[in-house]
Amino acid sequence: MRWIDQISRARGIGDNKLPNMTLNWSPLWLSLRVASIATAISFVIGIYFAYILVNRRFLGRDVLDAAVTLPLTLPPTVLGYYLLVAIGQRSPIGQAYQWLFHSPLVFTWQAAVLASTLHAIPLLVRTARAALLTVDHNLERAARTLGASEWRLFWRITLPLTRRSIIAAVVLAFARSLGDFGTTLMIAGDIPGRTQTASIAIYDAVESGDTMTARVLVLVISAVTIAIVWTANRLENRAAA
Repeated sequence: MRWIDQISRARGIGDNKLPNMTLNWSPLWLSLRVASIATAISFVIGIYFAYILVNRRFLGRDVLDAAVTLPLTLPPTVLGYYLLVAIGQRSPIGQAYQWLFHSPLVFTWQAAVLASTLHAIPLLVRTARAALLTVDHNLERAARTLGASEWRLFWRITLPLTRRSIIAAVVLAFARSLGDFGTTLMIAGDIPGRTQTASIAIYDAVESGDTMTARVLVLVISAVTIAIVWTANRLENRAAA
């Protein structure tokens, strides 16, 4: 019965030993860090794009609108390939990054931030744009006649009137950044402890048969996502009230 003893030792149940129940939480913390940074970046870029798409008329506006929406429609692998070409070591962006930081941009957690940002920006732009369209333009015109600059107008009138909807958009953008998989895998890779986010860790756990890790990470991500969606819905309902 030697083979039974070998299986028992391999599973950790021989000699009164329990299996190793240690769970590596680093992918979850990395995902939270990547999502937080990506959400902050997408907030600045997304609000700017939403504002100019609502309040400006210029040549190429429709092209910009389509380009901003494109990451929502492209398959993640296609978007990931474009990013590999754009930030690879042979590209101007990749060479500039390597010259500044003495390391390539691809296969780093910073690349994961870039992937999550590109997926979060379209969602934030579309939601914020819908919110900005509800602002009474008479208030904005009155503020302009009183000498308010566009910057002051945005922070003192436009943003306060749409803050709940924009916060809801930011919350949804965070959820989208937290769950990115395909594009992140393409440009950041799957390096444990460095670029392995929670979504990629779940995939690896399923592939390797580590059901405990997969189940725990799935439950945690699901709980966080449900809380985020509930918060966003509450904010949108209050904004509509």
